[in-house]
Amino acid sequence: MGLHPSYGSKFERLQRQPTRDYAERCDKLFGTGTQLADAWDAVDWASMPSRPDRFRFFTDLEARATQVREYDTARISGLLQTPAYARALYRFVQPDVDSTVIEHDVQSRMERQTRFLAPGGPFLVVVLNEAVIRQHVGGREVMFHQLQHLIDIPKRHPNIVVQVAPFELGERTGVSGGFTLLELPDGERWAYSESMSRGHAVSDPATIEMQIRAYDRLRADALSATETACLIASVKREFVNMTTGPTVIHWNAPREWKTASYSQGDGGQCVEVAPSAAQVEGVVPVRDSKDRSGPELTISPAGWSAFVAGIKAGEFPTL
Repeated sequence: MGLHPSYGSKFERLQRQPTRDYAERCDKLFGTGTQLADAWDAVDWASMPSRPDRFRFFTDLEARATQVREYDTARISGLLQTPAYARALYRFVQPDVDSTVIEHDVQSRMERQTRFLAPGGPFLVVVLNEAVIRQHVGGREVMFHQLQHLIDIPKRHPNIVVQVAPFELGERTGVSGGFTLLELPDGERWAYSESMSRGHAVSDPATIEMQIRAYDRLRADALSATETACLIASVKREFVNMTTGPTVIHWNAPREWKTASYSQGDGGQCVEVAPSAAQVEGVVPVRDSKDRSGPELTISPAGWSAFVAGIKAGEFPTL
């Protein structure tokens, strides 16, 4: 048949899905009429092979892929996770295992990222449903750093693109769950998705083409890379400003109020801040310089620091 023996061996080990043309050529070689082609037609390739090992088959494909395209609806892609985010997920699904097991799993996930973060790494496109970036995983501090990672990584690695499919797309996401499209060096293509206990890998050309079209439409409707970075930055600030519990404020504590040098002589058109109060009160008070006896806005020290850093970095528009 003009094929290397390893080619057919992959079919026998369920590592690759045969094409209908392959079945027809086997019929001709073995003199079996149309039996193998008919058998191929009878298989529901959209759900085969279904693998109880879930991940091992997929990671083998991923390790060889030249291009990976993902749509994630529940969690941030493992290729973009921080160690703390991954650790929180592993701890949830394995609450009773020893910490060394969790750390081994986290390290394995980080190692999967290595080839994509190397210079000239494979092309990686990840579309995240907006719910993914708003989902609390590991607490607000973990999410803050994870979202910052999503902003930073495309800047550092031109082979990686991150986009968000916003809530407003509604049914235009076109799919009910996440999936991954992989292209291998020899042009071989796979689609992979997971259910509760199994992984589903498909290489049928017709099915692959259908999922590629769905993915292309999804990317066309999703936010651009620039718009995505802005949305993620906005959500990140929300995590910073959250409080994990009630804050006890000592109202009689002395404060050293500071007014910006840009403020007018009468204190108008500006605000005052007492950053030193954070050491006593656990918050940074902010008030209107035109109404010093009026109400105060209290911000967490981390939130204030992030706000100041954002201004210095030009994240906020100026009038």
